[in-house]
Amino acid sequence: MAQQLAYVIITPYSLHKSRTGGILSRLIARTGLDMVGARMFAPSAELVKKYSDATISADDPQDRHIQELIYNYILQNLAPDPKTGRRRRVMMLLLQGEDAVRRTRSVVGNISADRRGGQTIRDTYGDLILDDNDQVKYFEPAVLAAPTSEEAESKLKLWASYSATDGGILENVIAYGPDEKAQRTLVLIKPENFRFPTGRPGNMIDFFSRTGLFIVGVQVVRMSVGQALEFYGPVREMLRAKMKEVVATKAKAAIEKELGFKIAPDQERQLGEMLGPALGDKQFENIVRFMSGRAPSECPLGEVDRPGSEKCIALVYEGVEAVRKIRDVLGPTDPSKAPPGSIRREFGQTIMVNAAHASDSEENAAREMGIIKAGDNQFRDIVQQFYGPT
Repeated sequence: MAQQLAYVIITPYSLHKSRTGGILSRLIARTGLDMVGARMFAPSAELVKKYSDATISADDPQDRHIQELIYNYILQNLAPDPKTGRRRRVMMLLLQGEDAVRRTRSVVGNISADRRGGQTIRDTYGDLILDDNDQVKYFEPAVLAAPTSEEAESKLKLWASYSATDGGILENVIAYGPDEKAQRTLVLIKPENFRFPTGRPGNMIDFFSRTGLFIVGVQVVRMSVGQALEFYGPVREMLRAKMKEVVATKAKAAIEKELGFKIAPDQERQLGEMLGPALGDKQFENIVRFMSGRAPSECPLGEVDRPGSEKCIALVYEGVEAVRKIRDVLGPTDPSKAPPGSIRREFGQTIMVNAAHASDSEENAAREMGIIKAGDNQFRDIVQQFYGPT
């Protein structure tokens, strides 16, 4: 069966209620599809109107009444706030694979007042509540997804045409008090969480939701060797220095055991000075390979900037004390030293395979976002590569 591109829009209310992680977990784990792209949008009234007009469809398995509810929901809840003019956040996810639209829609589910259990995303996170006269009291679909591949194509082309003006790392979408100073910080959910379809990435986003911060940017990243070298460059000299003591101690013990004579302190220091930087460089190569799929020494010069084989999800969080709050939930670099309830204690394995990265300052967050091009319009590129120019 041919490859398809499907989308899921996480609604403003689902984002507000921090349901993003649970939704993402189900989409990745239950569809088994490849999440190839993601972008935050703050839709304009123009985009919302065009999108809502395309929701009434004879091909949608939901009855006409439900489609009309969704039509009105989009107009009322995705458009800018009529009182403040502030745009609302939505998250658009792109999933690719065989029969992707049907598989995505089966996990999303349809909307019914008679739903039972929590088999689908809408069963768990959506609501349709009727009064005694069967009039709608409350309606929340949780997510939006196309019912057919034809509709997925037309709607993705529509959103792609607005992706530069209405999407990216969002500005002025969160209201703050006069004395509140917002920060932005970067989180990378690391490659080990994408070796096979699993709910781990979404589970980590659930952990981060405890911070009360807001997601204003999201992107699927395949870090090139060049990006990994620049991103982790500040770590290199630290590793070269740190490994001097490590290698000196190990070399001293090995020589004394194998050759049977004592190593003097000054000789031990010389061993560290000679071998430590080399071990540090080796550790640095391992980090670059882990993040990009390729070690620098294995990469021809002409391929340094080619997207890597490993996948991460980049998230830009915004809010008061964002840097500290994210790092508190993440935990220290070494998972064995991370406190219970932290992400690295729960999901980390080693100092390198430690679940996620988080910026340690606003300045480094800005630097790192620039390196991975967190605001680039990959969404439009993916849609155009799949369907042709919009």
